[in-house]
Amino acid sequence: MNYFSTRGATERVSSAEAILKGLASDGGLYVPAAFPQVSLSEIEALAPLSYEERAERILSLFLTDYTEEELQGCVSRAYSHTFDDVRRAPVRTVGELEVLELWHGPTSAFKDMALQLLPQLMSTARKKTGEQDTILILVATSGDTGKAALEGFADADGIRIMVFYPDGGVSPIQRLQMVTQTGANVSVVAVRGNFDDAQRGVKEIFGDAAMAAELAALHTKLSSANSINWGRLVPQIVYYFSAYADLLAEGKIAAGDAVNFTVPTGNFGNILAGYYAKRMGLPVGKLVCASNANNVLTDFLQTGIYDRARDFYQTLSPSMDILVSSNLERLLYHLTEDKAQVAAWMKELAVAGKYDASALLPKLKDVFWAACADDAATEEEIRTVYGRTGYTLDTHTAVAYRAAEGYRSETGDTRPMIVLSTASPYKFAASVLHALGAQTAGSDAFTQMTLLQERSRMAVPTRLAALHDAKVLHEGGCEKTGMAEMVLAFART
Repeated sequence: MNYFSTRGATERVSSAEAILKGLASDGGLYVPAAFPQVSLSEIEALAPLSYEERAERILSLFLTDYTEEELQGCVSRAYSHTFDDVRRAPVRTVGELEVLELWHGPTSAFKDMALQLLPQLMSTARKKTGEQDTILILVATSGDTGKAALEGFADADGIRIMVFYPDGGVSPIQRLQMVTQTGANVSVVAVRGNFDDAQRGVKEIFGDAAMAAELAALHTKLSSANSINWGRLVPQIVYYFSAYADLLAEGKIAAGDAVNFTVPTGNFGNILAGYYAKRMGLPVGKLVCASNANNVLTDFLQTGIYDRARDFYQTLSPSMDILVSSNLERLLYHLTEDKAQVAAWMKELAVAGKYDASALLPKLKDVFWAACADDAATEEEIRTVYGRTGYTLDTHTAVAYRAAEGYRSETGDTRPMIVLSTASPYKFAASVLHALGAQTAGSDAFTQMTLLQERSRMAVPTRLAALHDAKVLHEGGCEKTGMAEMVLAFART
């Protein structure tokens, strides 16, 4: 399988090369040359398999330059010892919906599903390609990606990682997870700005030829662990197939029955993986896109016009506080197969802050449905679902659960609905407790975890509890204009 840029560069690269590079030379995102097809009988055959076995089969369709033994090794090292549920991504019935729990990894967020695997894929790619330079991973995070990437890449041979997060724009637990990260090859920096500022800064660094030359002199090459990297996106396709296989195994659906998915998303990577699964042959009806008050994706999917010129809100679901959804670029390419048009739209977005793709609206509405929920609605959903089912949603999953219910109510579509649960409620304990009517004033994050455990009857993830005694190791910060200098300083150490 070869990969090429969404924006027109003529280069064709292998999956290993795409994973190492992260971004194409023209600033575009790598996409596969084709959608491999999975037959219904092959989907049925996934039902009795473990998550690791399912992953090996799906990944092998895209990562064709990796040997069977290489993929088995990567998958085993990623999932076998770091997850607290043998099923890795279990599906639970909550009320009338199915909830796909993607937060049983080491950082209690769905990003672990990809970021435990990406370092393994990248290290293997480095060996396969004979790369001698140090790979410097740059990450902009709205909360979860940063810690998951740090955890995955810590002390990786020949790889260093630098994470930028918005100062004051992540939860206290998310911040603690990052600033206490150990590893000789890691750096964590608070950016005085929002996530879009951090993400834009990282993209500018990737596109800076002078920066690339300075890094080359230091025998260093840049790559990314954000979902703009194909190696981040492709592992996420797996859990859509896995969830469907679980419903088959439990007899909740028959082979070929269509199911819907609702996905809380800000950068569009998580839901894009569902689109890939659908294009590969998974029986997916609708993909419901759930946004918080930063509802730029909802507006786009309803109008075809992308406009980031709007107020930015810090919400109870901070991992979705994003106004520039990078992975949407891949969808635009797949819907048009017109690289020049995609490049033009991305230029318009960079210059004018908006673009008009309303000609794609029929295609968008054929696959996607969208809704948003503000903080008040998010809290109401946490409270309502808990009261009705006893299940505790985190703030991001609550946005999705409400969107799923809204979709069913407005459309009358009663096909099975799988809601992607992207984080443990313990990562946002204060917000969840407030929604449940508990008094948290004056209490710290760890007291709040204890209070939440009493209410939820869910065990506190071991690694979150351990943060109480963890030492802060990263206290650096910079202005949004100073990110490049921080990268060079880190590369020189």
